[in-house]
Amino acid sequence: MKKNIAIIMGGYSSEADISIKSGNMVFKHLDKDKFDAYRVLISREKWVHIDENEQEHPINMADFTTTVNGYKIKFDAIFNAIHGHPGEDGTILAYFDLLGIPHSSAPFYQMAVAFNKRDCLSLLKPYGINTARSVYLNKGDEISFSSIVKTVGLPCFVKPNRAGSSFGVSKVYKESEFVPALERAFQEDHEILIEQFLDGIEVSVGVIKWQGDILVLPITEIDSDNDFFDYEAKYLGESREITPARISEIQKEKVTLMARKIYKSMDLKGLSRADFIFVGDEPYFIELNMVPGLSEESILPKQAKEAGISLSALFESTLI
Repeated sequence: MKKNIAIIMGGYSSEADISIKSGNMVFKHLDKDKFDAYRVLISREKWVHIDENEQEHPINMADFTTTVNGYKIKFDAIFNAIHGHPGEDGTILAYFDLLGIPHSSAPFYQMAVAFNKRDCLSLLKPYGINTARSVYLNKGDEISFSSIVKTVGLPCFVKPNRAGSSFGVSKVYKESEFVPALERAFQEDHEILIEQFLDGIEVSVGVIKWQGDILVLPITEIDSDNDFFDYEAKYLGESREITPARISEIQKEKVTLMARKIYKSMDLKGLSRADFIFVGDEPYFIELNMVPGLSEESILPKQAKEAGISLSALFESTLI
């Protein structure tokens, strides 16, 4: 008997449109012989199932069901394709746990920690994971730019603590650029991470659960036309994503071990993508993406293809 799968997409953040692309990709490739897939748009205005005729059917938030042509549909599992809040930060996953509906992502606590950049970095440092020097700010804090520069140096990155797709990220070269950079970042989050610039090869490493084990996918090298891997580079073709990465065997071995260690140490589940920058042969962890992009332009689907894993099999693996 086929299972009913709700593919949740959209969300409340700046990444909503990207999430919808990811969700539609899952809907397109999820095995129709094994699953009846339902697209569910989650927004601040409405929660609705969108059928293949683009008709909307409200979701009952009391039990996360929908009714189509008088027939009540219950979902056996959730595929989480929401980037940002409330999917990638675990908020909505706690709701599904209360309802007893399994989902494709890691447990909500691990999702919340992974989405919070500074908490994730703090958690992983005791495990021997290399990280850049950083400073944390909350909105309203007194700020000493000279003190920040003394800690992280220039140039440096100003980032929203809880946001993705490089929304609100700036590269700062001099103290006079901090104010507009902070203003931009605070539009996305009231918590800020200011991080040391690391000059080296940037790579992205997909890690998944596959056939009962942790599998590190082929590594992708990020070669951006822009000053860093910003939104335009990620989604508007202003970069080259090279899989497999043009790195040495020692670099490959080290970053593979580190990516696996992060996944195992945090007791993760489902699809993930960890970003690193090499300083010499040493990989430095930047951030973790627990709902990585799944659109045509996204890195993880390309890595799966390089590994010989179809998108149907990849998406199904998260629902087993």
